[in-house]
Amino acid sequence: PLIKCRLSPRRLFFGSKPMTIRTRFAPSPTGYLHVGGARTALFCWLEARANDGVFILRIEDTDLERSSQESVQAILDGMAWLGLDADEGPFYQTERFDRYAEVVQQLLDQGKAYHCHCSKDRLESLREQQMKDGVKPRYDGQCRDAGHEKTGKSVVRFKNPRSGTVVFDDQVRGRISISNDELDDLVIARPDGSPTYNFTVVVDDIDMKISHVIRGDDHINNTPRQINIYMALGAEPPVFAHVPMILGEDGARLSKRHGAVSVLKYREMGYLPQALLNYLVRLGWSHGDQEVFTIEEMRDHFKIGNVNRKAAAFDYDKLDWLNQHYMRNLPPQEVAEHLAWHFTDMDVNTENGPLLSDVVQVQAERCNTLREMAEQSRVFYEDFDEFDAGAAKKHLRPVTEQPLRALLNRLTDQNTWKPEALNELIRLVAEELEVGMGKVAQPLRVALSGTAVSPAIDKTLWLCGKERSLQRISHALEYVMFRASQS
Repeated sequence: PLIKCRLSPRRLFFGSKPMTIRTRFAPSPTGYLHVGGARTALFCWLEARANDGVFILRIEDTDLERSSQESVQAILDGMAWLGLDADEGPFYQTERFDRYAEVVQQLLDQGKAYHCHCSKDRLESLREQQMKDGVKPRYDGQCRDAGHEKTGKSVVRFKNPRSGTVVFDDQVRGRISISNDELDDLVIARPDGSPTYNFTVVVDDIDMKISHVIRGDDHINNTPRQINIYMALGAEPPVFAHVPMILGEDGARLSKRHGAVSVLKYREMGYLPQALLNYLVRLGWSHGDQEVFTIEEMRDHFKIGNVNRKAAAFDYDKLDWLNQHYMRNLPPQEVAEHLAWHFTDMDVNTENGPLLSDVVQVQAERCNTLREMAEQSRVFYEDFDEFDAGAAKKHLRPVTEQPLRALLNRLTDQNTWKPEALNELIRLVAEELEVGMGKVAQPLRVALSGTAVSPAIDKTLWLCGKERSLQRISHALEYVMFRASQS
């Protein structure tokens, strides 16, 4: 006999009644939220949002030795930063142990599970012999029909069907068939009574009425085992969709050696959440030739069935391109809210300086990341200790005293501190001195920023503000005069 799931790509049906789409993201808090998990969360979130469904966050923290509150918080912070809001949850498996014990007992009472007393030594010897014989390692069912009672060292195993085939239509991978004779009687409860992964996820997904399970393709081998538990509990299995892994540029699975893999690390590096979401959704999914998607467009067009089964490679150049696109095209105030985080992280007080939205307007074209923008813009909020040696040697020579002093005099009397007016003032000084704009602008640039590189000189003046600009020009004049006295 075939064990089949009756599936519809957009709705799960019980009889003729459609069920609301309910998806879940269920990370284990044994580390940070990595980009692969974030993409899975995004796909789950979009499938729910695209169908007016429900998105649930569940923390699978039954691994008590490896789980930590720090990891839980990192997951919650990562989800919040990305804007992947849950309709229900977060739920924690450690708060549901009584429920799992109840279902284990139900399966024992129905003869669908049994106590296994096999020792670790016996199981290891069995495994070694099976590998020696070229047989796939699996439990041989010695305790299956023995009728053992629970002891302190016994585990509970699920009675997996011994015949038939599990068939399910994966929304990404297509039809998958697994013969039950390839599956063994998996452990569903340890000697201390704590439940195991493949069991808890089924109980949770049934209780939470999950209609679509979207997860990484490393879980494909778990699916037939879980489907058999669904059937034993009299529940209809959900729709399954197993998305491919993310690879590094070298074709290997994305890992720490490829650079940042933690979602919050991408925030530290200066990426906007909108850019990362846009980038992640395009790793394996497409809608025509469109590259840039707003969240609303993702909701409108996303279908889990359109995810490619082929693994996608992570490309930092593409992410940089998207990030700059969003820095340039999002409302400056929206970008400024994220830029503020970086200044705080750098311990830079932005109260005594230009509006962050003005900084964004000036710097967005010149930077790939918010971190780069913050580092290049701290000069508008903090004084620098010294001039760049090369820039000062070239542009703060005795000959630059005249243009700097003329600028200081004109700027002292300047009332309108706007880029257009400041640009006109610099042009007039250059005309009066009968020199090119560069002979005036470059000394001024070094005086204001300490280096020979900054935004357009009128905008650099504008962002520095009048008081700070006058102070820095005066300081530069002192430096020029000191150099002249040493000549």
